[in-house]
Amino acid sequence: MKLNPVSLFSRRRALMLGGAGLLVACNVGSQAEDMPPQPVSDLDPDTTDWRALTEEDWRARLSPAAFAVLRQEDTERAFTSPLNDEKRDGIFHCAGCDLPLFDAAMKYDSGTGWPSFWDHLPGALDTKPDNKLWMRRTEYHCIRCKGHQGHVFGDGPAPTGQRWCNNGVALTFRETV
Repeated sequence: MKLNPVSLFSRRRALMLGGAGLLVACNVGSQAEDMPPQPVSDLDPDTTDWRALTEEDWRARLSPAAFAVLRQEDTERAFTSPLNDEKRDGIFHCAGCDLPLFDAAMKYDSGTGWPSFWDHLPGALDTKPDNKLWMRRTEYHCIRCKGHQGHVFGDGPAPTGQRWCNNGVALTFRETV
């Protein structure tokens, strides 16, 4: 299936604008039960200087698990994210700043225990080398808030041959209706 970047952008824009002009982050599987989602209007994704937020700001915004992954480059345990089994049409967003990262059409079951994608939305992610586990890997982050998402590997399916292996706690999901 070939994805049209123009239609992805239009679809993404419609999701970001929302029906009433106010989006509430739908943090499925990414926030603790006692932490309600924050309205995006509190931290507008288009105007907030995400890189200027303090550690205290991030701790207040994220669950402890999401903070550990997004801000400290931790990894969640495999097979713990409900998003691993998510199969509806929609868009996966950064749990830190709400930037759209992956279309659900790019998701596949890698068997690794983490949500995996064969590609990402254009301009959404940035990569850097990671040599922490006695091997060279490629780590990737949200381009806007620099939140750690996961690692990319060259063992994925066609058409890219890539596996963008993501921490579920670093994502939110919005179903396309």
